[in-house]
Amino acid sequence: MKFHFEFTIPKSANPIRYGSRNLLIGSCFTEHIGEKLRYHKFQVLENPHGILFNPESVAEAITDYIDQRVYTTADLFQLNETWHSWKHHSRFSGITPEASVQKINTSIEEAHQHILHADNILITLGSAWTYQLTDKAPLYQPNKVAANNHKAPADWFKKHLMTYEEVLQVLDNMLHRIFYTNPHANIIFTISPVRHLREGVVENNRSKAVLIQAVHHLVDKFEQLYYFPAYELVIDDLRDYRFYAEDLVHPNYQATQYVWEKFTDACLDPAAHTMMKEIASIQLAVKHRPFNPETAMHKKFLEQNLQKATTLQAQYPYLDLQQEISFFQQALA
Repeated sequence: MKFHFEFTIPKSANPIRYGSRNLLIGSCFTEHIGEKLRYHKFQVLENPHGILFNPESVAEAITDYIDQRVYTTADLFQLNETWHSWKHHSRFSGITPEASVQKINTSIEEAHQHILHADNILITLGSAWTYQLTDKAPLYQPNKVAANNHKAPADWFKKHLMTYEEVLQVLDNMLHRIFYTNPHANIIFTISPVRHLREGVVENNRSKAVLIQAVHHLVDKFEQLYYFPAYELVIDDLRDYRFYAEDLVHPNYQATQYVWEKFTDACLDPAAHTMMKEIASIQLAVKHRPFNPETAMHKKFLEQNLQKATTLQAQYPYLDLQQEISFFQQALA
């Protein structure tokens, strides 16, 4: 008997390879994929503005990276004794405006250098709902969208569901900017399987439908675009609340792992899979906690993994295994 519906996912024509530079931006699902790519030692820069959900905020962030925008303290506002940016996640907030601006500009500079040479840009869109500032909000401008509400009063915002045409225009302009700056970049689009039920069940589905329609229009338009169906894997393949966390909104570990396995099959170069297994074994060795660390057997275990990590680092300079090598060296000292 079949208990879930599996479907075939077309493989990317431009798969992610070791040595490639990868920029990931978007919702919290982006961070799950980014964490696993980093674990396997792919070169990843992830969410330089912090977690972003809607297409407009994603496009504004990409524009900031391309233009190498410099923020000043005039771009910040104070709330609850902390300084914030409407364009950034709260991890960029600070007790002083100078501290916040420094974090923001350092991250943008890194993202600028990264996007100029990125081989792959993974964009995960979470919602077509935006929160526009009202005239009660500091730094108000008509139609200005807040990427993060920073727990501000509700009357500072006005909800707006972007139309298909609005999403299409925002993303199309963003893609033209990317390809003008970096003609060789490949774009992987995903729609986050996280359900934004705070907006309402019907409202969440309307939002996802707008995103899916706009993204597929663009995938059909640009050869360098690829759609990975993370949303469909959770909603239509797994399709069961046992694959969600207790909040019934976020996919749980099993679901995320399932999507990751499908992602590696569809989006990663087959030649990378062997390397990933080697690196995973080194990572497991680092996490290993022996009952008797002074035994000859454990020393041999450490020496073997140090040799494996050192050899891989020498053969593939783009890998960053220095932390793991240092761990084994210190354990043997």
